[in-house]
Amino acid sequence: QVQLVESGGGLVQPGGSLRLSCAASGSISSFVAMGWYRRAPGKPREFVASLSRSGDTDYADSVKGRFRIARDNDKNTVYLQMNSLKPGGTAVYYCSGTPMRARPDAYWGQGTQVTVSS
Repeated sequence: QVQLVESGGGLVQPGGSLRLSCAASGSISSFVAMGWYRRAPGKPREFVASLSRSGDTDYADSVKGRFRIARDNDKNTVYLQMNSLKPGGTAVYYCSGTPMRARPDAYWGQGTQVTVSS
């Protein structure tokens, strides 16, 4: 069992940047993929970004060119660099881990709040 703990959220002005971190309690080097999702107030959870073990990335259209996902297997940590944040980016951001294809998003963190507001 791997636990995921997100951090780095907070209040940021529109146009600002934040870097979220997701620290795993165990090794994630063998995980098929790691991902980030978000849930805005009154909306369902939505996909934000993913990074496969081979290094392939995928991003939601709404964040392409502004967000970047990265992983440091030595530190068992996944990052989400968020630039040019918009008010629509206000949400709770969740980290997910896929240990194998048969268990997509098997692990979830508790989430970290990001508020984009002036």
